[in-house]
Amino acid sequence: MKITESPIKGVFEITPKVWEDERGYFFESYREDNLSGAGIHIDWIQENQSYSKAGTVRGLHFQKEPYGQAKMVRVIMGRVLDVAVDLRKGSPTFGQLFSCELDAKKHNMLLIPAGFAHGFSVLEDAVFCYKCSNYYHRESEGGILWNDPELNIDWGVNKPILSEKDKQWPTLKEFKELSGGGL
Repeated sequence: MKITESPIKGVFEITPKVWEDERGYFFESYREDNLSGAGIHIDWIQENQSYSKAGTVRGLHFQKEPYGQAKMVRVIMGRVLDVAVDLRKGSPTFGQLFSCELDAKKHNMLLIPAGFAHGFSVLEDAVFCYKCSNYYHRESEGGILWNDPELNIDWGVNKPILSEKDKQWPTLKEFKELSGGGL
């Protein structure tokens, strides 16, 4: 596995070694020893999977403590633009984002620590899979407006398909005021 830290501390792109032949391919999608060797120590307790049509934007979502979630995300089919926004109170990179394209052909993954808002846009119909370090807790759910002008995210899709909930989240500025400076 190649584990590369992004410019935002704690966010890593992980690219597995893939063995291919005429039958297909094989790779290890998770190896605790490789992650711990890179200083990453997270206990995964839940795994989720979703299917989304091209043009869908999901996010930006997070959970408040004590139900904050680290996530390790990947696509099994298709391509997405994956986005993580630092919401950690006092972080020198608060409000900054990191994005990368996750591609089922490349098999790459993104590890996002707790304290981040997470979202993705679907560039090709996609099956999205992610490990979580905590259980989903509805009352702790929060979000940032997907088209926040301060973040100015280029989602790479025209006429995005959105949930009603994702259209209603506060802006980053409103979140910062409401939360007392972050998560």
